[in-house]
Amino acid sequence: MTQPTNFGFGDECALLKDSARKFFAEHLPVDRLHALVAAKPDAEAVSDAAWREDLWPAMVELGWTALAIPESAGGLGLPAVAVAGLLEEHGRAAFPGPLAATLATSYVLAAADGGTAALEEIAAGRSATLAFASAAGSWDPGDTAVTAKGGRLSGTACYVQEPRKAERLLVAARDEAGLGLYWLARDAAGVALAPDTIVDLTRDQGRITFDEAVAEPVAGNGHAAFHAAMPALWMLLAADMVGAGEWQLQTTVEYAQTRKQFDRPLGFFQAVKHQLVDVMTRVDESKSLLYNAACALDHEPEKARQLAHMAKASASAMAAFASGRSVQCHGGIGFTWECYLHLYFKRQKHSEVLWGDGAWHRARLADMLLGEVA
Repeated sequence: MTQPTNFGFGDECALLKDSARKFFAEHLPVDRLHALVAAKPDAEAVSDAAWREDLWPAMVELGWTALAIPESAGGLGLPAVAVAGLLEEHGRAAFPGPLAATLATSYVLAAADGGTAALEEIAAGRSATLAFASAAGSWDPGDTAVTAKGGRLSGTACYVQEPRKAERLLVAARDEAGLGLYWLARDAAGVALAPDTIVDLTRDQGRITFDEAVAEPVAGNGHAAFHAAMPALWMLLAADMVGAGEWQLQTTVEYAQTRKQFDRPLGFFQAVKHQLVDVMTRVDESKSLLYNAACALDHEPEKARQLAHMAKASASAMAAFASGRSVQCHGGIGFTWECYLHLYFKRQKHSEVLWGDGAWHRARLADMLLGEVA
């Protein structure tokens, strides 16, 4: 099957994207975001995971948590390109909250063979996150250090995203049958959370230890579910990075037009112009690959994994490039805590390595296209 024109991004997708941009701009513009998450200039402090929790009911009412959930489970079942548009605006606003983690969880549940009840909880407004990574940093759920016996979980899941903001956990655990998926409340008995100190002020990360925690078995096909869902997870992250890159470009262009040096706007000088054009081309490349990957999820699932690898690899490279150029073009003020740039620089750095950096994704692409290297 070939892809439709414009990646299948129709009027409904455009309306969702526009409404999301207005929502974020109205409720958490960048000055309020900075006051919320960066009020104290202490880079070594453990984040208190501040976010506008009062906005979550409105996001649920808008249907955002149900976008990727099939209609049979109470969701909206919108195409992946629509979800990409929402997450692009989510990244443009550097929004702190469990929306991306919840959407990622819903994609894994939708690919599982028994996740309907959990999906219905998410569609009804429950936030959720995935717990599966090992302490060594492996994103292969088969390497999880969590075990399950008789419906009770033991062990530690590391690098959990938004653990202090999510209400539910979807845990990959090794059991008698192989790798199962288990569903439980984040504050259930036997669940302990240790937050990580990370550079990103807009996100939360931590380690969750399970001590005979009672969990509901969701599915026994954990490997298959994660394998099917990972292209969507990479797409979500790439969309957030593209949106953040667009904010970095736009903000830096505006600064170059107003800041004067030698009686000329900074943008007058070719050394600045060329850097900003390079950022623009990197962002456009990543955006094209992002929607190509999202469209493949909708229309060419056999190509989704390859194209998602390409999108995440490109987005990771773009994030590093756009972050560096945005700070450099702002000059001395770009390095200060009061300048909003550092929020996006740090968010992009976290996204760059999350679920595999550019080098990792390019290596997986080489394996797919050229065969595994001995």
